[in-house]
Amino acid sequence: MTTVFVVNSGSSSIKWELLDAESGSIYSGGIVERIGEPGGGAANHDEGMHQILAGLGNEHPAVVGHRVVHGGAEFTAATVITDEVERRLDEISVLAPLHNPENLKGIRAARAAFADVPHVAVFDTAFHGTLPPEAFTYAIDADVAREHGIRRYGFHGTSYRYVAGRAAAMLGRDLADLKLIVFHLGNGASVCAIDGGRSIDTSMGMTPLEGLVMGTRSGDIDPGALFHLGRAGMTLPELDQLLNRRSGLLGMTGTGDMRDVQSAADAGDETAKAALAVYYHRLRHYLGAYLVALGGADAIVFTAGVGENSAATRRETVAGLEGFGIALDVHANSRSSTQARVISRNDSAVKVLIIPTNEELQIAREAVAAVSL
Repeated sequence: MTTVFVVNSGSSSIKWELLDAESGSIYSGGIVERIGEPGGGAANHDEGMHQILAGLGNEHPAVVGHRVVHGGAEFTAATVITDEVERRLDEISVLAPLHNPENLKGIRAARAAFADVPHVAVFDTAFHGTLPPEAFTYAIDADVAREHGIRRYGFHGTSYRYVAGRAAAMLGRDLADLKLIVFHLGNGASVCAIDGGRSIDTSMGMTPLEGLVMGTRSGDIDPGALFHLGRAGMTLPELDQLLNRRSGLLGMTGTGDMRDVQSAADAGDETAKAALAVYYHRLRHYLGAYLVALGGADAIVFTAGVGENSAATRRETVAGLEGFGIALDVHANSRSSTQARVISRNDSAVKVLIIPTNEELQIAREAVAAVSL
């Protein structure tokens, strides 16, 4: 039971992969894009799933693994999907209205298509189920927080679980003995402090909006600024659009693509340089906080699109930290490669690693484990 069909269903796309959970071998994969849009790949998610099934041919998975962004406080491990689980996922969609309803579309379409095999939900939030109360609690009225589920949940957990395991293997250490700080830097970005394989703090909060500067999201901002904008006439939907879609690198420079911002900065664009300074400042802010939270670190790991490919981002994040035992090998950092590798100097007490993430493989492994319980 190792052939897994992994489904990552978004608002207008379904990404998929058919792979072997043991070896990691990929049999096939792809994406149906612009679902429901004029001239798009499919009229709806059911039609998109039927297209994918046609592409699979005679291949039939043993299990289907679904990425689900938010599991709330209830789902802290990969969970076999039943009608009752699907109902609960629908109810907690209020916590992630931009993501969970779209994940559910893929679940429903895939359950209809593969009615004879088990389906498993693998949650972005589950890895952070180990957060201590002092890390997940917001200092607001306790009754209000309890009634509305307001607390830090954290995200990118599937990536963190995979990368932490790979880091331990690369270092030849037992994960239970390691203190790691992992930067998952893509269009969405977060950082996690991992102690012995357990998440003890992370930058994203109740939603994926909190924390680092991202492609289109603001990250940390004084809530009072929102009250100020509200009094100035901005509506709640407008504020939502501002912070989630029109902020971050896009809001500061006009583009949310780090590659474009970096190219502009390299060409002397002062706006791009200023935006990158804000971006790096936030990374270093959290790095310092998590060094303290962990009481030091064995390794700092960079992953995801920006983390894996932006030498400048990695360099600026750890620049000048030799006094903390962090010494980057400038040449190793600047070398282009798709392989996991060490980019710190041999004399660096804290290792600096690049590890390409593989969320699909992690989802497949967790799906198989959940069914095998």
